[in-house]
Amino acid sequence: MPITVTIPSLLRDCTGGRVRFELEALTLQAALNQLLLSYPLLRVHLWTETGQVRKHVLLYYNDTNIAWLDNLEIPLQAGDRLTVFQAVSGG
Repeated sequence: MPITVTIPSLLRDCTGGRVRFELEALTLQAALNQLLLSYPLLRVHLWTETGQVRKHVLLYYNDTNIAWLDNLEIPLQAGDRLTVFQAVSGG
């Protein structure tokens, strides 16, 4: 099942300039795995060395933050979305 992925423009250098693209996967977990296989440069920006989502990153499956989900083995449906938000701060 294709899932639409959107990433911030700040990370487009990790995806060959793409900020919106599709990935094929059967579950949300498989989509996250495929994201890292297809775009390995994203790993350091999205996940810590221990595999946790970084504090300044929000990953949304449709309208739900994946941090709120008990299980990522959710079957994907047509029209599902994965959106990456990255907090930016400075002074």
